[in-house]
Amino acid sequence: MSMAAMSDWTTGAEVIVYQRCNACGAAQYFRRDFCAACGGGDLATLRASGSGTVHAATLVCRAATAEAREHVPFKIVLIDAAEGFRMMAHGANDLAIGDPVRARFAHFTGRLVPYFERTAS
Repeated sequence: MSMAAMSDWTTGAEVIVYQRCNACGAAQYFRRDFCAACGGGDLATLRASGSGTVHAATLVCRAATAEAREHVPFKIVLIDAAEGFRMMAHGANDLAIGDPVRARFAHFTGRLVPYFERTAS
C-alpha cells in the first residue's frame, strides 16, 4: 500500500501507521521513502495495534505554548510498540517505565493525538 493511501492520526484518523521494510524486515515510525536500517526502497505501510511498553516518560509542568497551558501537567512518553518501532506520544500522568500500554486518541491543543494508558498486562 502506498504511503499516501493510508490515513493516520496526523490527518485526523484514529490510527497509528508505521512502515516495515520488505527487504530487511525493519519497522520504522516516521514515514520515509527508504528504510532507515538498510536503505531499501520497498516499504509496506501498515496499521499499528496501539499496544506497547513505556520506554521513557517525562511529566511536563511548564507549557511551551499558551494553548498547552490548560493541559499542564501532562506526560510525554516514548513507547516501544508491539510491532517493533518506537514513537513519542502523550500518556496518562501515572505511567512509568515498563508499563504495558494501549493507545486511544485525545484532543491536545486542538489536534487529535495518540494517548497511551496502562493496560492490565
